Amino acid sequence: TLNNLALVNQNIGEPRRALEFLNEIRELLKGMNDRAKEASFLNNICVVHENLGEYAKSLEACNQALSIRRELGEERGEAVVFNSFGNTYGSMGQYELALDSYTRSQALYEKYGNAGGQAIEFHNLGWLYASLGDYEKAIDFYVKALEIFRKLGNQFREGNTLSNIAANYADFGDFKKALEVNQEALKLRIAASNTAGEAVTYNNMANCYSHLGDHQKALEYYKRAVDLHRTRNPRQLAASLKNMGGVYREIAETQKATECLTEALEITRRIGDPSGEADTLSLLAQVERDQGKLPAAKLHVEAALASVESLRINLKDRNRRNSFFASVRNYHEVYIDVLMRLHKQNPSGGFDVAALKASENARARSLLESLVEASAQIAQGVDPMLLERERSLRRLISDKAELQQLLLSGNYTEEQAKSMQRDLDVLTTEYDQLQTKIRQSSPRYTALTQPVSLSLQEIQSRLLDQNTVLLEYALGEEKSYLFLVSSTSFKTFELPARVEVEKSARSVYELVTAAERVVPNETLEQRNKRIDQADSDYPASAAGLSRMLLAPLASELKNKRLLIVGDGILQYVPFGALPEPESPSRGTKGTETLGRADAATGRSATVNHVAASPVPGPAPLIANHEVVVLPSASVLGILRSDAKDRTPPPKTIAVFADPVFGNQDPRIGSAAKNLRLDSPALAEAGDVKRSADESGLNGFPRLRFSRQEAEQIMRLVPRNNSLEALDFLANKSTATSADLKQYRIVHFATHGLINSRHADLSGIVLSLVDQEGKPQNGFLRLYDIYNMNLSADLVVLSACQTALGKDIRGEGLVGLARAFMYAGSSRIVASLWKTEDRATAVLMDRFYANLLAGNGMSPAAALRKAQLSMWQDKRWGQPRYWAAFTLQGEWK
Repeated sequence: TLNNLALVNQNIGEPRRALEFLNEIRELLKGMNDRAKEASFLNNICVVHENLGEYAKSLEACNQALSIRRELGEERGEAVVFNSFGNTYGSMGQYELALDSYTRSQALYEKYGNAGGQAIEFHNLGWLYASLGDYEKAIDFYVKALEIFRKLGNQFREGNTLSNIAANYADFGDFKKALEVNQEALKLRIAASNTAGEAVTYNNMANCYSHLGDHQKALEYYKRAVDLHRTRNPRQLAASLKNMGGVYREIAETQKATECLTEALEITRRIGDPSGEADTLSLLAQVERDQGKLPAAKLHVEAALASVESLRINLKDRNRRNSFFASVRNYHEVYIDVLMRLHKQNPSGGFDVAALKASENARARSLLESLVEASAQIAQGVDPMLLERERSLRRLISDKAELQQLLLSGNYTEEQAKSMQRDLDVLTTEYDQLQTKIRQSSPRYTALTQPVSLSLQEIQSRLLDQNTVLLEYALGEEKSYLFLVSSTSFKTFELPARVEVEKSARSVYELVTAAERVVPNETLEQRNKRIDQADSDYPASAAGLSRMLLAPLASELKNKRLLIVGDGILQYVPFGALPEPESPSRGTKGTETLGRADAATGRSATVNHVAASPVPGPAPLIANHEVVVLPSASVLGILRSDAKDRTPPPKTIAVFADPVFGNQDPRIGSAAKNLRLDSPALAEAGDVKRSADESGLNGFPRLRFSRQEAEQIMRLVPRNNSLEALDFLANKSTATSADLKQYRIVHFATHGLINSRHADLSGIVLSLVDQEGKPQNGFLRLYDIYNMNLSADLVVLSACQTALGKDIRGEGLVGLARAFMYAGSSRIVASLWKTEDRATAVLMDRFYANLLAGNGMSPAAALRKAQLSMWQDKRWGQPRYWAAFTLQGEWK
């Protein structure tokens, strides 16, 4: 009877009264010495305290329940307790503890054959990954849960999961689809008398209506949610109040917006919800910014950033840090905008300097931390069994991904593909969790201090010289900004909103990569006509983007070296191919001040003349500037610091080129060509097809000109000072050998892979068969690269799209270039799109002729000179042939 009364009071929104009955039951059970039931009711007490936002009491009850279960040897009963731990830790923002708890609960449910319990944990894991901003992984877990709940006919749980799937569609920006799924979820929740869930769905539907432009309907549904949450769940109540405040802001009812947000803020602080508090503070700052209350807005957004930073640094897993950082990127944008508005009001107040610091704090944080971690050798002092399991998992993941490629190159069923995808997801998730355990148990990792972004003064004194300027872009919803830093000055510029910049940048990228796109059923004549039109349209499009991004500061550039820190879509822009703002047309001669002496010493060089190009149009930026790309200025600081005391490698260059991709290659004997690649393991598949498709590859065609590329490079260096890995020698074993540490330059001329689902499965393709035509693992993936130990001054990735990767807001493009920085290279040359094989060979030949000529030319200067010669060459003058390659990292 008491238990029924507790349930009734919980369902009617009287959790305090429910607690009274549950505690009374517990006292009765103590007297009856029924420890198993006592543990069950302790878990129920834990749940109610969590719903009330009383997290310390919730954890206390859970710990007592777990102790009893273990005392009784009831491992099966631990599953529900770990679930409650996960819910509480999740509400507290302690996401890795929540992940560990949900994972342990799911494993126990699986062990004891409880499908319903497993589905609950899949649902909870989906919620957790969504909270961290990893929406793809979240949907995967939700779909697993939904399948089980539907089989079990559990409408209550099905409605919960559908509601969360709808929320993910909203996170992806598909609000029409989200609304449809929410309406389906609402029916199930009403049918199951799930009042608390009904309130959540009203909140989510209101969010959809708001984004679809129906603000009045949004307010109506938010009010329904608030009314139902008032007596039930303070955390959800605060979320709905915050969301309602956001709608009032959009319709300019600032007083009502402030009232809702103030109440939400009070609740989140009272219950200890740091994530909810930060979200509310950020929105309150935006309301105050709209009202011109900039000092108050500054204080509130700074408090929001402090709150989320405390959550972020507690995440040990690199990928989870990345996705979480992306999910709160908007806070940084608001902060930069508020500071720049304050600067406009008070130009001498130092707010522009603070905005630059905020911009540095808003980008590439995980890369900064990874570079510090790499130099710390955190594996020392870690349990050898953990390290061995890590190596084992890397092998398993690599082998599984290779099997996918083999299977997907032939005939396969959808179920086989899904099966392989599931297996790979399990392995990568376990690998991520193992990485977290290694960091948690590493004495060296514990001793690491968080890297601090560089200040203006440090950037000027440590990174720049008199011939170098930093251009750091920060895109924003209403306004974007550009920070221009030289060794002696600092200026800021206001640019158009993100959407306008993105439109112009996307046009440039689509035109310059037109030749790489495959149009179904297009004839050769139609293709050539389309490419010619793109070449014709490119100059005007590029000129428009140049006017937007560079014209405001044209007078400040003065033939200087440009260090570009892009943001968002600007990471895809070939800045070197944009026209010089207000530059003379190519029919006249320009001047070049970055000659060889400047490249080597940083001093002013003799003025040279730049020959005109046969391609009509204005001169590109590289005509008068070296252009270097950086993830952030602070990353350059760490790269330079790491390389400072490094012993120079004794040998010059290792070149990997012209690998053997299949057993039909003529380099294999005729007997080997008939070798079948059948394997029982090829009954599954998924991610490498994604990699190949996203990279524009249909199989792996031989790159014949990469051999010519390698042979031209080898002519420039003594044989005893180089490694030429061609054909079968261009394999993974050679690439991961410790001997590679002996070379100053490492060059890969082969195919690249991009995997946006699992960024760490991106990589480059080396020989996939041995001399007898037998399959071998030839994929050098990010997992492998992170574990290389290079001393290279330069890594050249003469492969397709190697400068790209998974674009994570705030973090940037996570891919090969960053992996090689982590592995020890100070600078990387990589490509922004799939380039023509012959053009790449010609460009690389000219690049190395400049670099290895013995005159001290830097890689940045050598690349510029090679690209400039291509621009001046009638055969290769179009930017699509030469502008893809960029230098990232150290410019000296």
